[in-house]
Amino acid sequence: MPRKRGHVQHGRRYAVIVQADDLLALSTVVVCPTSRSAFPASFHPEITLQDQPTQVLCEMVGAVDARGLGEHVGHLTLDEQRAVEDALLLVLDLP
Repeated sequence: MPRKRGHVQHGRRYAVIVQADDLLALSTVVVCPTSRSAFPASFHPEITLQDQPTQVLCEMVGAVDARGLGEHVGHLTLDEQRAVEDALLLVLDLP
């Protein structure tokens, strides 16, 4: 990620792809970054990533260049998918 001001991490990090599968051929991909040190919140659902609890930062949803994505490391469980979806509905104020 490009350098930013404040507490936003830059550089390599894991992210959850939240874009519809039908749109994955686009040049950009919509993602939510992850953090192992973020505070618990309703918009930070917890997932397990490489056997460690990890927060999905749904308030930081954004588009990244698909060419910059690294190796695929796994899939969310159904419960994790639902938690991320609920957090995105909250953050984006969708019905």
